[in-house]
Amino acid sequence: MRGVLRAESLWVETFTGLRMRQFDRLLKVLRERSRNGPGGGRPWCLPLADRVLLVAVYYRTNLTMRQLAPLFGVSPATVRRVIKRLRPLLAIEPASRPADAVERLWIVDGPLIPVRDRTLGASSRNYRFSANVQVIIDADTKLVVAAARPAPGNKADAQVWRNSGLAEHCEGVTVLGDGAYINTGLVVPHRKRPGRDLLPGEEADNAEHRRVRARVEHAFARMKHYKILRDCRQRGTGLHHAVQAVAHMHNLALAA
Repeated sequence: MRGVLRAESLWVETFTGLRMRQFDRLLKVLRERSRNGPGGGRPWCLPLADRVLLVAVYYRTNLTMRQLAPLFGVSPATVRRVIKRLRPLLAIEPASRPADAVERLWIVDGPLIPVRDRTLGASSRNYRFSANVQVIIDADTKLVVAAARPAPGNKADAQVWRNSGLAEHCEGVTVLGDGAYINTGLVVPHRKRPGRDLLPGEEADNAEHRRVRARVEHAFARMKHYKILRDCRQRGTGLHHAVQAVAHMHNLALAA
């Protein structure tokens, strides 16, 4: 049975948000990363480009594996194996310290992503069972710099940030956070004190802070075009791999 979807320009641009030359760059990264992986065994029934498209369609539409199988002309078991094999290889490139770190401005926030895995999430302030994923973006480019492993959604952003290990990526870089990151060393808005309003200069600082920090919300809105980040059915490391892969494709789509 031949499937409907193939790694052609129409389907690639629809489901990955990438132009073909950007998709080719993604394939190049996967080929380099898979050279040191396990070899041998039966060959895949789909070429690498189609397998990458399959994972992108899964993340973009959040269809079940049984629903994806006829679209690619394979069995649900094959879909499961393709996703399990490729999802760690699609991860975003590790962040490196920029040469002009002192001049850079990064923004951090912790979006809540609904999950089904009861060992990963917790009932949180969005009234759903969610996980908190700390993500850093570059304020100028809106590219994702790094993303931490998920934490239960009922934990405070400041606590999750301290335990995320992302601070080591930010040495020498100015990082903005919202009011939830107080006492973390990040740049946060001025807070009102009991019996004293904010000074005019502090109000202006907060307004500028909100204007710049809104860029992280814009980045999350783009990333949540991939519906896996609206309701993740994956268990274990599935959400972490999904966030990393979506961030990778998001960065490629914004690249020239």
